[in-house]
Amino acid sequence: MKQLFIVCALFACIASFSQQNNTIKAGEKLVFTASYNMSGLMTQLAQVSMETANVKTSKATLLHLKCTAATYSKWDSFFKIRDLYESYVNPANLKPVMHKRDVEEGTYKKQMKYTFNYKTKNAKVTLNKKGVKDQISNVAITPATHDVVSLIYQLRNSDLSTLQPGGSKQFTLLFDEKLFPVTVKLMGKETIDAGPLGKKQCYKLSVSAKTDKLKGKDQNLIWLTADAKKIPVFMKFNIPVGTGQLQLKSAAGI
Repeated sequence: MKQLFIVCALFACIASFSQQNNTIKAGEKLVFTASYNMSGLMTQLAQVSMETANVKTSKATLLHLKCTAATYSKWDSFFKIRDLYESYVNPANLKPVMHKRDVEEGTYKKQMKYTFNYKTKNAKVTLNKKGVKDQISNVAITPATHDVVSLIYQLRNSDLSTLQPGGSKQFTLLFDEKLFPVTVKLMGKETIDAGPLGKKQCYKLSVSAKTDKLKGKDQNLIWLTADAKKIPVFMKFNIPVGTGQLQLKSAAGI
């Protein structure tokens, strides 16, 4: 399922890192059905949720961005997934302060924590794996580096009006202690079924990156509502282990 999260983040790379946040507020919850192509049939396997909440610390109030993925119970015996990805960001500009991953996929378990310091241009990484002592490392970052979760939300806060159909932008994503250059291209606008939101005109975006996580040209796509909220309503992805999609199931607090 980490393939799914990095795909979602890559889809979000169109965002401007320093842009003032006028879109993302606490109290939102988006729920998606995740489907995977099995023997030629798109089969619903899991649920992905994205939630926002305010969290007070001793120094500031941060915006907590939480993404979870879990297989439906009937598929747990086949391959159980319980993943948690979360970030704590500055609510004024969605700039990440800390990012955490807790991955449980089958018998594989892994925990990671990134602590961002943009003054020193460094991210401290703490890795914990079953049976292995905590490993601490440092990754050099730029002011425009995003973690996987904050980048997803930054997308909805971006100004898509600056892109013309066929136009593209370059961005950087930090994932698994590596920086990935990403290209996002605006394909145009399309009216599609947006689930609980009904028929919606959407921005159609194509994403490519210098990583083995994505395959094919213009085969990794996301549709965002072409309004102020820019809600992700549908995604298609093509990864080394197959193809799949995410469809918006419910939306609250928007």
